[in-house]
Amino acid sequence: MASQSRVICWSMTTVIVILAAVIALIIGFGVSGKHSISVTALTSPGNIGQRSVLGCAFEPDIRMDSIAIQWAKEGVAGLVHEFRGGKDHLQEQDPSFQGRTAVFAEQVMGGNASLELRDVQLSDAGTYQCSVTTARGSGAAVLRYRTGAFSIPMVQVENSSRGDTLQCEAPRWFPLPAVRWMAHGDTGEHLPQAANTSYQLNPENITVKVVSLLHSITANATYTCVIENSIAKAVVNVRVTASHNSSATDFSFTKVSNLQLVNLNAESASSSFPACHWMLLLPLYLLSV
Repeated sequence: MASQSRVICWSMTTVIVILAAVIALIIGFGVSGKHSISVTALTSPGNIGQRSVLGCAFEPDIRMDSIAIQWAKEGVAGLVHEFRGGKDHLQEQDPSFQGRTAVFAEQVMGGNASLELRDVQLSDAGTYQCSVTTARGSGAAVLRYRTGAFSIPMVQVENSSRGDTLQCEAPRWFPLPAVRWMAHGDTGEHLPQAANTSYQLNPENITVKVVSLLHSITANATYTCVIENSIAKAVVNVRVTASHNSSATDFSFTKVSNLQLVNLNAESASSSFPACHWMLLLPLYLLSV
């Protein structure tokens, strides 16, 4: 009798092992039908208080109901944004991002998983991951996002005790930028410069107003004001000419301005984020097998 019990027990154990193996094979074959999709990300520095876009693109899929997008930030407990099945799902969104994020829903099927971030904060800087799951597979890309303040300078001619002066003024910069001037005569020679630069803290106690004065300018010359920090570079070129009348010399000038942002390429790779963030996509992944 005892021998029969052992046979029955052994038989049940064998059946259980076989069933477990079959289930594992079924799941294995289903998952093997998936593949890693290409996800790439690229971003420019965010301007404090302004709107910014964290770019993310993936292999397009015409089935909106199969697309799931998650944005997360390293060191943040909740998600930055979640979009799946054609709708936002913000139950897991971290409070620090509430009311400030959106995806471009009408462009998702075309492969755009970019995140719009409004009212950029200094604390928004950090490492982000864009994770995408579709009927074809899943993938993720990591990007480093930096925040600061930058603005295009305004230049005008001022009269002072030190002669005619060019004033280069920009309302908002952070981190503290460096300012330099360049001056060239008509024949290309470098002209002497005597500049004074000051920084004034703005009311929010983060950004500074930049004012730089270049003294003793001369006519028929080109002056360049450059304001630059680790995330942006603003350049204003000013061509100064003179017109004479009976009583004085009037200065006139033409200017060309441009602002360049320092971009950082992202990595299409896995990150060191806590695994729980990315496992949230697993149920959707398995349901579409």
